[in-house]
Amino acid sequence: MIEHPISYGHQLITDEDIQAVVETLKSDYLTQGPRIPEFEKQFANYLGCEYACMVSNGTAALHLCAMALDIKPSDKVITTPITFVASANGFRYLGADIVFCDIDPKTFLMDLDKLETILKFSPKGTYKAVVPVDFAGYPIDEERLHHLAEEYGFATVIDCCHAPGGSWTDSKGEKQMIGNCKYADMSVFSFHPVKHIAAGEGGCITTNRKDLYDKVALYRTHGITKDPSRLTRNDGGWYYEMQELGYNYRITEFQAALASSQLKRLDWSIERRNEIAHRYDEALQNLPILTPYRQEGITHAFHLYVIEVHPSRRKALYDYLRDHQIFAQVLYIPAHTMPYYKSLGHKEGECPIAEDYYTRCLALPMYPSLTDEEQQYVIDAIINFYLKNDN
Repeated sequence: MIEHPISYGHQLITDEDIQAVVETLKSDYLTQGPRIPEFEKQFANYLGCEYACMVSNGTAALHLCAMALDIKPSDKVITTPITFVASANGFRYLGADIVFCDIDPKTFLMDLDKLETILKFSPKGTYKAVVPVDFAGYPIDEERLHHLAEEYGFATVIDCCHAPGGSWTDSKGEKQMIGNCKYADMSVFSFHPVKHIAAGEGGCITTNRKDLYDKVALYRTHGITKDPSRLTRNDGGWYYEMQELGYNYRITEFQAALASSQLKRLDWSIERRNEIAHRYDEALQNLPILTPYRQEGITHAFHLYVIEVHPSRRKALYDYLRDHQIFAQVLYIPAHTMPYYKSLGHKEGECPIAEDYYTRCLALPMYPSLTDEEQQYVIDAIINFYLKNDN
């Protein structure tokens, strides 16, 4: 019998993590020290990209990407409705006109067929950027998106906040790590506690383009630089210049130290998450539940394990699990149905697949420290719900 609450996601903090933070707290730097560039180098090497820029959170990362792409008021940016609202908000901060593209009913990702249809009915260059989300940890087809970007003239920013450590296979049979930006201009990550790398808060932008890296690195710290090669003049070693209107989107040294420690366990985390997913698959296969789709050639990062149930039973199952201290979650409410985006002209019926998904989805507990006993308790509760409500 499990007597403690089981959440849909939870951080794992080890003694090694704590020691890394303590050592940093005892060091000379709490901010703007060596830990941040150390993590950036480690993360870039892990993913196989040229540059990584660590920032205060994933939303800041999205905002800085929009700034680096010089998004202006009324520029059109396409994203998915099934995401946390930050995916749209980061571009809306600069006044972008957000267009929501409906989702694929199997993967819950932006439907690239629907995206292509949107693009075909507009002049080339109409859309400044496309921001798909690797929802739940499943990778978007970046290669196809890249070809669309070349044809229709938009930038690509992949929201990988659910997916560090995941991978996919391109048309050449080559493994591509999510976030390596081989087929994208930029990618963004989050280090929120329920994410794979839990730094309390935090985020990161990855890219292979030095021009974009230089911009986000400048904008994250007030638009200020001390780089002698970029200064308009140099009065001495103290001299700095504010060259752009930036933000204070810096992250602390101890968060970077925690992230570096967590990064060492990322491969294990992905492996464990997939073990949990396969166990759910097998245990739930004979119930009136649709389990997550996976295509061959990908490594699902499984930030979330989302099942689909009949809309008439979703709330009852959600409440039943809560009554048994299992805190499953509904993710996400379609962004275009939020009052703010409705005030801009979006409406229900705009993305029918996403809206139908919302009536069915339920994220079960999924995190690497979930024990077999805890998972079995969740499974048994779901089975018991259907046994009691089978009519």
